[in-house]
Amino acid sequence: MKKLSVFFAFMFLISATAFGFQNTEVDYDAVYKIKDEGLNNSQVMDIAWNLTDRIGPRLTGSSGLKKAYDWSSNQMKEWGLSNVKVEAWGEFGPGWDVKKSYLAMTVPYYQALIGIPKAWTPGTNGQIEAEVVYVDAQSESELAKYRGKLAGKVVMLPTSIEAKTTFEADARRWTEDELDGMTTARVSNANRDFSPRRVSDFRRRANLRNAAYQLFKDEGVAMVLNTHRGGGQGTFFTSNGARRDPNALPEMEIAPEHYNRMVRLAIKGQTVKIEADTKTEFHRSDLKGYNVIAEIPGSDPNLKDEVVMLGAHMDSWFAGTGATDNAAGSATMMEAIRILKESGVPLRRTVRIALWSGEEQGLFGSRNYVQNTFMKGGKPNKAHEKLSAYYNMDNGTGAIRGIYLQRNEAIRPIFEEWFSVFEDMGANTVTIRNTGGTDHQAFDGIGLPGFQFIQDPIDYGTRTHHTNMDLYERLQAADLRKNAVIIATMVMQTANMDQKMPRKPKVFQSLNRGR
Repeated sequence: MKKLSVFFAFMFLISATAFGFQNTEVDYDAVYKIKDEGLNNSQVMDIAWNLTDRIGPRLTGSSGLKKAYDWSSNQMKEWGLSNVKVEAWGEFGPGWDVKKSYLAMTVPYYQALIGIPKAWTPGTNGQIEAEVVYVDAQSESELAKYRGKLAGKVVMLPTSIEAKTTFEADARRWTEDELDGMTTARVSNANRDFSPRRVSDFRRRANLRNAAYQLFKDEGVAMVLNTHRGGGQGTFFTSNGARRDPNALPEMEIAPEHYNRMVRLAIKGQTVKIEADTKTEFHRSDLKGYNVIAEIPGSDPNLKDEVVMLGAHMDSWFAGTGATDNAAGSATMMEAIRILKESGVPLRRTVRIALWSGEEQGLFGSRNYVQNTFMKGGKPNKAHEKLSAYYNMDNGTGAIRGIYLQRNEAIRPIFEEWFSVFEDMGANTVTIRNTGGTDHQAFDGIGLPGFQFIQDPIDYGTRTHHTNMDLYERLQAADLRKNAVIIATMVMQTANMDQKMPRKPKVFQSLNRGR
């Protein structure tokens, strides 16, 4: 076995040299320093506490995100990072904050309701007391029967969202069998369902909803109530409102149990009344969006103008404090660059951290950054050539178990070698698959190596993602410490390679269609 191990290690070095990516072997001395600093002197939970408990929700354009810009940039200056700046990426539009949120059912009995104003909707301008009307319309023609009956009312629309009892744990970790399954390429046997019937049904539902909202505006309803996605046990999910609709109505998203109870009462002919008092605030003095940028300059005269990046989005939703989405990622990336700075490990290339905004509305911060930084006139510029790789974290608080190659087969042997030092942490899965939905796509989309990590799901999809339960208590401290160490190591190794990371052939660079 020992002879075979030596043989395979020798063959790996030959193949790496042949491809021009020398010096990809693990720097164990640097890894020891990174592990010592990251596991014994970690600050990741204190960083996360500042972003969540102390600063609070960080919706893009909100006062909370502005506080996060100021705190994170000042913190990185204190750590001795260079070129720290809060950098505008373009126009986002008005910011928005919730100042007051109260909702209760008063008839047939009093019950406080769990909910919050929908993003970018106005408040009630004082307390209102109104009857609830269940608008049970399955077509646009059926809406006509409600004309002249909705003025001053609170309205609810039909929903398929349920709050079912579950018999499985909310939180879980990937099993070894599941991780092994991820290492195989996935080929679908069927195309996505874009049948005329499915497209027609989608359009019908969208048109019905648009027509209903226009009716509500014409009638002068007092408030719209809705529920978004399942969750149960008092958990509710938030969503984007009409950011650029100046005539939007007061609207609240509430827990499905409370929503469905009022629907059942209304269907049975019971009178339902609510009282509400909400106040929201729009910010129009500065319509720009911003990212926070900082660097550790490279030490090699021949490579210091090349860059390795790490990043996460700092914006969040607002019903909770955005702990797992994505204070976890932002805190981990800040901790990773702190580890690199504090441990003093050599970094031949410049290491740059970016904390994005506008991710929740469409990857705006990262997409605008890559266009502003790496492209000119629609074509790659010199900076594009100088970037080696970008590493992203945005899948909650769970432990890193491996990494997605984004179909970049040439990087497989490099990552497999680097992850070998983290087998004892349960992180050694390297999959050729893509994953989507977050900021690495901005880099991958213009042909730059951009990577997202495989993370244990914990209770991200069931309890915390975009919900009122996304709070500090949901963070897994041990997982975040390990994640910061792994990411710091990946960045260090990338910064010290003789060559930049290999890139996908251009014909494959746009093939990013999710997992």
